Amino acid sequence: MSGKTVKKKSTTSSTADCEIVQLSPTALGLMADFFKVLSEVSRLQIVCSLKSGSKNVTEIIKTTGLGQANVSKHLKMLSQAGVVSRRQEGVSVYYQIVNPFIFELCELVCDALSIQIEQQNKQLEELGAIRHPR
Repeated sequence: MSGKTVKKKSTTSSTADCEIVQLSPTALGLMADFFKVLSEVSRLQIVCSLKSGSKNVTEIIKTTGLGQANVSKHLKMLSQAGVVSRRQEGVSVYYQIVNPFIFELCELVCDALSIQIEQQNKQLEELGAIRHPR
């Protein structure tokens, strides 16, 4: 997780300020489908393995520790969703991330989770202080 400061949006802004509210149900469905593709641990492992550059299936297997059939299945899903693209080089097929913004998205989620965990830890400490006063 990065040491970046995460700017929180004001919770007092109206929902009219949110561009997502203006999207059609069809567009929201496409967004939901995109997030569904990223909602599986093995697919996230594959995406992370491709951060350093394109890899073939054998290299992805070595990086992730996943099985060949599993990697192939998830690469197909990631490819169909437009997250990765593939190119043939001789007998090998290499996969790469289509748009590196996906790593920024992952960092935002990690930062948000880090903040959430910190807040939960503070709440637990407060509960512990109530339970065991000094």
